Amino acid sequence: MEEIKSEKTIYIVEETEEHKKMKRIVLISVLFSFVFLSHAQIWKVPEGHETRWTSFENPTGAKGTAAQANKGAKGSAFGRIMAGDSCVLLSQQGPGIINRIWLTVSKRNPKMLRALRIKFYWDNSVVPAVDVPLGDFFGNPLSRTSRFENCFFSNPEKRSFNCCIPMPYRTGAKVVFVNTSDEDLTHLFYDINFTKLPEWDSEMSYFHAVWREDKSTKLGVDYTVLPQLSGRGRFLGVSLGIFANKAYETTWWGEGEIKFYIDGDKEFPTLSGTGVEDYIGTAWGQGEYSHRYQGCPIANADSCWWSMYRFHVQDPIYFHHDIRVTLQQIGGAPYQKVLELYKAKVPLVPVTIDRSGKLKFYRLLDENSDLHITDKDFPPGFVNFYRQDHVTSTAYFYLDRPAV
Repeated sequence: MEEIKSEKTIYIVEETEEHKKMKRIVLISVLFSFVFLSHAQIWKVPEGHETRWTSFENPTGAKGTAAQANKGAKGSAFGRIMAGDSCVLLSQQGPGIINRIWLTVSKRNPKMLRALRIKFYWDNSVVPAVDVPLGDFFGNPLSRTSRFENCFFSNPEKRSFNCCIPMPYRTGAKVVFVNTSDEDLTHLFYDINFTKLPEWDSEMSYFHAVWREDKSTKLGVDYTVLPQLSGRGRFLGVSLGIFANKAYETTWWGEGEIKFYIDGDKEFPTLSGTGVEDYIGTAWGQGEYSHRYQGCPIANADSCWWSMYRFHVQDPIYFHHDIRVTLQQIGGAPYQKVLELYKAKVPLVPVTIDRSGKLKFYRLLDENSDLHITDKDFPPGFVNFYRQDHVTSTAYFYLDRPAV
């Protein structure tokens, strides 16, 4: 039954079978349109596009040359990478695009995940566009695996590494696996799925990644997620790891803001967040979750470890001349706890006080502020303060050149 309202009268209209049928048709049409738009390219076979895989069963990816060893009965499923050695996983000439990478290794402890590295070279450059520890590149910034899945990376059972970031190249591509450890790696399994293209699209950009680590950030100095670089491109996202300094006990570490300095920004950025957990899409703390564009696969308050990611797919960050990305190291706690830490000589610098009950907010770094945390009249409230932590990150981005 439906109500039809006019200014004076309400009519009750009986919904006929024909009416119901029309509504079902409209609903089906809307759903079909949604599916059609979401998968608009899935049934197309573009002219001149050729599918190839490289693996130890077909290291060159050449047509008709896979699975030859042992008469095709899994004769070359894996390789051994001795300590200090490297292995080329892909080497191609001509235009193409890497669509997916899967691999697994026999040793996945924190030491090995940091000592094993993966490098990407585009267009015969001698400088890699990517040179990142294996665990960090695949979204494990603590060098500890966890089950998660997002739009670009996944680790279904903590034993494998998947990446589906599109990586186009104009004249060639090379992917190298390096064992910088002092241990032999007995098993490396992998496959790289790519498409050979008939030509390079001028709108394409080159994929890059930058890994950084600071084991003890400096008070009041923002951690650098992505150093200043020039060019035109798109910041794709970041994988971020925090080993919170236990000297601050159980106080909150994630009040720092991420900042994007783009296209000539100097002292102040164009884009700024409001806190680490805010940037990752949650609030009032940081628990475990794994979503498509944002997540926190590891949130271990007892060990003071947090592993997070954020990808700017729906909210692209473009730059046309240059970019730099930083993250503040700011924590927060009630006044009495901060005072206790300060008296214990834990390094900190108070920056704000929030007295929400009194609807007052104090900015302690303003020039007209002479408040000090040891003052008797220091306002009690929630105090944000500069702190020092162990931070690691991998920034992912596209750039208009094959090497930086």
